[in-house]
Amino acid sequence: MSSICRGGMFTHADPTEVGALRDDNRRAIDEAHALDADCLVMVCGAPRGGSLERARRQIRDGLAELAPYATAAGVRLAVEPMHPMMIADRSAISSLSEANDLVEELGVDVVGIALDAYHVFWDVTYPAEVARAGARIYSVQVCDWVTPIHGQLSSRGMPGEGVIDLRAFVDHAEAAGYSGLIEVEVLSDLWWARQPEEALQAALDGFGNI
Repeated sequence: MSSICRGGMFTHADPTEVGALRDDNRRAIDEAHALDADCLVMVCGAPRGGSLERARRQIRDGLAELAPYATAAGVRLAVEPMHPMMIADRSAISSLSEANDLVEELGVDVVGIALDAYHVFWDVTYPAEVARAGARIYSVQVCDWVTPIHGQLSSRGMPGEGVIDLRAFVDHAEAAGYSGLIEVEVLSDLWWARQPEEALQAALDGFGNI
């Protein structure tokens, strides 16, 4: 099992929600442990009833509190920086540099990075930030950026359908030391409407030709 998605969603408008959020994340860790997954991907949560600064503080505190439980379970937590268009409903961690800062601040081996081409390819600093993440890259995911975007979560393309230089992306990850499995993660209303066998073949063909 390459990864489980997802844990996270640490942000909250009301402190009484913290207990339920903690329980959800511990269940996700238990599931990742039971499946012997390489990591648990953390979609960290959007601002809720407050500023971005508050959301980022809640994310940091949530990860710090969860890390010992993950360590005891032998499950690595992979923080996934997300494209800025998802900042309002998915994650306040919106760049790879910010995710690297967060992981380095926490300073625990159990917390690293989930590197998704869709979210970081546009950033001129991403090659340097991939190198900076190095051995802390716990998951690598590929898909392509195609337009028009019908839904910010569900408009991805198969490798080779769009504008992302996926060969360079994978090369950067491997040069940084990543040697694990590479996931083809295509969240797409178009591909979800097709037969699974067709989607699988398109993923294999697309990735094989990058």
